[in-house]
Parts: sequence; C-alpha cells; structure tokens
Amino acid sequence: MEDRILGLHHVTAIASDAQRNFTFYAKTLGLRFIKKTVNFDDPGTYHFYFGNEVGSAGTILTFFPWPHITAGRRGPGQATEIGYSVPAGSLDFWMQRFDAHGITYNKPSERFGEQYLPFLDPDGLKLELIVSKTPDARTPWTTPEVGADVATRGFHNATLTLASQKATAAILTEVFGYKLIDQHVNRYRYATDAVDTASIIDLVEVAGEAPSITAGGTVHHIAFRVKDDATLMRFREIVLKRGLNITHQIDRQYFHSLYFREPGGVLFELATENPGFMVDEPLAELGTHLLLPPQYEARRTQIEGHLPVIS
Repeated sequence: MEDRILGLHHVTAIASDAQRNFTFYAKTLGLRFIKKTVNFDDPGTYHFYFGNEVGSAGTILTFFPWPHITAGRRGPGQATEIGYSVPAGSLDFWMQRFDAHGITYNKPSERFGEQYLPFLDPDGLKLELIVSKTPDARTPWTTPEVGADVATRGFHNATLTLASQKATAAILTEVFGYKLIDQHVNRYRYATDAVDTASIIDLVEVAGEAPSITAGGTVHHIAFRVKDDATLMRFREIVLKRGLNITHQIDRQYFHSLYFREPGGVLFELATENPGFMVDEPLAELGTHLLLPPQYEARRTQIEGHLPVIS
C-alpha cells in the first residue's frame, strides 16, 4: 500500500495568558478541551489541546501559553492562518457572537469559491471560518451556546507565508503527495486526495517582506498525519534523502512524531494517529485532569504549584 500523508494532524501555536486562551477556545469558539498537560521541554508551562469529541486528527489545535511572552509577527517562514470548516449559513451567527465577545474580525469575503470570515484570537493569532464548497460530514462538538448548525467541524486548511513558494511546494507535491488545485495572484492552493477534510494547504508568496517572529499569537508548527509508526519512519527516510535534517522519532504521549524545517522555513511535524487521547483519560473525562509525561510525574506537586488554575 502506498504511504500517504493524510492531511493535517494538528496545529500548535503560542499564547500568553492561559485562562484567556482556554476561555476563548473552549467557551467562545466552543471547541472541546481535550487535554491539559505540559510542554515536554518546559514543564512549568501548560500544553493545551482543543478539538472535537475524541480529538480526531484534523481537528486538533494546541497551545503553549507562556505568560510573559512578547507578541510575535506574521510573515515569511511561518504558518500564518488557520482555517476552520463551518456550515453554510453560520457566518452571521459568528459575527454576532464575535461582536458580543469583543473579538476582532473582518466582514466575510470569498476565496476560491468559498465564503470565509477572518478573525483574531486574543493574542492576535489569525483564524478563518470557511464555508467549504465540498460537504463536511464530520460530527462537531457542541455547547449550549454553539449548536450543531453553526459549530466548527475541524480544520479546512492552513496557510503558509513564504518568500518563495517553489521549494515548499516541492515538498508538498513530491514528498507529501499534494497537488496544485488552484491559484489566485500570489496564493497557491494545494490539496491531497488521500482524505476528504483537513486536506488543503495554501502557500502565499510575499517576496521582500520582513521575516516572521515566532512568539505570542503565532503558529509554532503544523503537523501532518500519517497512519502509524511504520509509515512515519518510511517518511523519515524520504525526507533524509532530500538532504533535510529530521529528528528521530519522539513519543508525545498521544502520537509519535518527527520534526523537520522545510526549505521555506516552516517547522513541519509528521504525527501518527496512534495511540490517541484516551490512553490516560476516558472519553467522558478528557481535559479534566492535569496529565504529566512520565518523566515529570515525580515533580507533580511542584509543577501544580507553579501552573495557574484554569476554570
């Protein structure tokens, strides 16, 4: 069987205030808070995961909330926009909701035949709600305020901003199996037919712009989904043969990962579907406990004393 990249797995971004980040994504946007853990390299910092009911690949947005982080800057060498799929007819609801919660947004526009509503999270991270022109049958997570008729379904696309899109496009097409499906001015749309959703990457070429700064309100990395560990390691060999540096496999508790920086400067991750988010919490209790990687369990009291209480 041919090894395939199965669209997006997750996107990881940087926030500042943990409570504000939790409130915006779990309450205002109505995503499910599926995991509360810590940064593997900085256990004094939370790592939050938001997604659908079970944390399906293609719905997972994660954050490192560093309380004193400076504001970053979107620009070349960075994933700059995260697009969520929403149902037709839902954008009026979202504009009214953003008005009520003081969220910055622009009026809906159209791109590649799809309506989209751009907005900023409290740290300035740029997101879009997109009415996909292809059906999105994913079951949404709902809340008392965000019903199934308007709720996000998961990722529609991610946008990478680049000084030149050519080398990045070669990785997408020659390594990941994506194809160019549309173009408008300096935006190139690539998609994989291996999956029906979370399958689109837009490359925006902006020669001469100031480089990005990865800090508060910016994306740290984007992760692409593979089926299992064997597939993951076969992709590692492919990336190595292209002369790119790639990490050894890293166990992230809920998936296994490889990391490499593609030629345009964006940090890419390849992540497995296995083992999933129920390895340390049952489905009904996802996101309700502080889960620590085994190497930090002995320091639980110290870590819990340092982290802010989230409610």
